[in-house]
Amino acid sequence: MSDGALSQDEIDALLAGVNPSGDSDAGAAAASPAAASEEGDNDRRAVEDFLASTVDALSSNLSMMTNPEVSLRNPQVTFTDRDVFLPSLPERVTATKINFSSGFPGDHLFLMPEDAAKGIASLMNKEENITLDEMALSVIGEAVSTLVGTQITALTSKTGNKSIAATPPETTSVPKGVVALPGGNFLAATYELDLGGGKSYQFWEILGAEVSGDIARALTGGGDNKGDAAMRGNGPGRNAAPNKGGSTMGGMAGGGGSDRNAASNMGGGMRPTNVQSVQYPSFMPQTNPQEQGNIGLIMDVYMEMTVELGRTRKLIKEILNMGEGTIIELDKLAGEPVDILVNHKLIAKGEVVVIDENFGVRVTEIVSPMERMTDI
Repeated sequence: MSDGALSQDEIDALLAGVNPSGDSDAGAAAASPAAASEEGDNDRRAVEDFLASTVDALSSNLSMMTNPEVSLRNPQVTFTDRDVFLPSLPERVTATKINFSSGFPGDHLFLMPEDAAKGIASLMNKEENITLDEMALSVIGEAVSTLVGTQITALTSKTGNKSIAATPPETTSVPKGVVALPGGNFLAATYELDLGGGKSYQFWEILGAEVSGDIARALTGGGDNKGDAAMRGNGPGRNAAPNKGGSTMGGMAGGGGSDRNAASNMGGGMRPTNVQSVQYPSFMPQTNPQEQGNIGLIMDVYMEMTVELGRTRKLIKEILNMGEGTIIELDKLAGEPVDILVNHKLIAKGEVVVIDENFGVRVTEIVSPMERMTDI
């Protein structure tokens, strides 16, 4: 830099907000990841155990998309930061940003060497010597989206959180210096990706510190306990509220004896309250026995259920020109719910999941009768 010119690497580093000289300021030096606290180490182990439990399913899904046997080996998980992590990456990487949008919202991305990305795209498209153009990057994004869908299914099963969702994937091929890594410390999981034929690469999954902490607490039950404590409060009042509510409910139900007297005594010298039971009307629908019998006659009738990924319209000449390897663009974006139809009538929407080695659909929305009527 004696002539005052910047190299390409220095330009990339400046665009990414990194000091090109490699010397961090005092604040950055102080922020370099030190030995993890006991709580942080527990979070790391919880996330590592979870990721390890999904490796077989992830490998199976990759193999289904690429046909040859492709595998991911158990990840090694560490807490790190940008300055420590970047030197472990090749000069150029393929990055897929697929943040969690709900459930555990925050930063989430996958990184792989460009050769690994070309290998996956070649296997999926059945093409040799592929280049990482827009189409190939879109294929990589779809592969990563499928992996994340598998993780979301497992997370939902283990934590009971049914609101977990991710943004559509955004895949780019960039110098490592411009990768948008999370700020501060983050969790990095390093997998071994085996594409067969002696081709093995490292494959990284990055989770922001907040995301990994939320997931770890949900997996270990820490999040639930924390929420319970917030609702219950602390000290003697924590027990007083349920007892008071219990006595009141006992009085409303018409209970006599000790419960009613206890509720009255809470008022000190106040006169006892005359509590009477309340008869609530039934909200259960009344079904005519004859109607119920009639519907029972068709309970064993089969109906055709279809899951529709999307639709498109093509000219006859376009259809005649189709062949093996042709890609058909549908009218749905990646991540949008698929349509569930019964006898070609839309009744619900859902998301595709993988159960063992089979595809399935998890229902996320039931179409209202009014919408079904207007769609006739």
